[in-house]
Amino acid sequence: MPVPGAGRFAPSPSGDLHLGNLRTALLAWLFARSTGREFGIRVEDLDRDRSRSDVAARQLADLAAIGLDWDGPVVWQSERLPRHHAALERLTAAGLTYECYCTRKEIQQAVTAPHGPLGAYPGTCRELNEAERAARRAEGRPAALRLRSEVTEFDVIDEIHGHYRGLVDDFVLRRGDGTPAYNLAVVVDDGEQGFDQVVRGDDLLPATPRQAYLATLLGFEVPRYAHVPLVLNRDGARLAKRDGAVTLADRLAAGETAEQVTALLTGSIDATAGTAAELLTTFDPETLSRSPWIFEPSGLLRRG
Repeated sequence: MPVPGAGRFAPSPSGDLHLGNLRTALLAWLFARSTGREFGIRVEDLDRDRSRSDVAARQLADLAAIGLDWDGPVVWQSERLPRHHAALERLTAAGLTYECYCTRKEIQQAVTAPHGPLGAYPGTCRELNEAERAARRAEGRPAALRLRSEVTEFDVIDEIHGHYRGLVDDFVLRRGDGTPAYNLAVVVDDGEQGFDQVVRGDDLLPATPRQAYLATLLGFEVPRYAHVPLVLNRDGARLAKRDGAVTLADRLAAGETAEQVTALLTGSIDATAGTAAELLTTFDPETLSRSPWIFEPSGLLRRG
């Protein structure tokens, strides 16, 4: 039976999608369509220095070329800035934020110090009084805005990894330049856009307890998560341009067709399917490999 809600794919338009990105997009589409959900695209372009509209256009064309479709118009995250700031105002009014004046170097030194949870912001600016804040402003320090978290861990259930408990600290909600941070924007956008299913790379699993906790604070339903294995190079690192023909454009330039690239991606999920539509008829999340896929110099993918 169809279920309410929707899934999504949310690329950042800073570079062409590589095979790993395309495979994750395919899986996000499969999870949504196989459960009767709608499927949407959100271009996450808050980083104005790195985001490019021509790159976004190529990303959308590549998704269509491998057989993906989506419902409704593409949403640009930068157009939702007022909604992000409104959420910040709600959290601040509830006493759940504070200004942080720490430099990047100070934060790096603090999170590696032998106290508190590993990697957690230790709350250096959490209890500053107004005079102390004014002194830091007088030094010209820009103020980021952090969550005043009331928990140190939070539990999520992931369709791939099962029960996962992870760190929640006083993470950044708004950067020092005034830009909403990823952890805030993604929660607000998913909640308000009705995306109740989030399928993405498993490198983002550690950040998920923070986002799920923030969703509860903002009154949103926590999405159903599925963090899927990445495509890595032979050294176990994420794919990059230096790894060879890793984008659709690269493969086309080398003489392959979009259909051949699609078959490579679908074959890594089900060897019997050659197109996204064929794969949808057989897709079963329970049979999805939990291991990463390795991109070989020959241009093939193998199970890690």
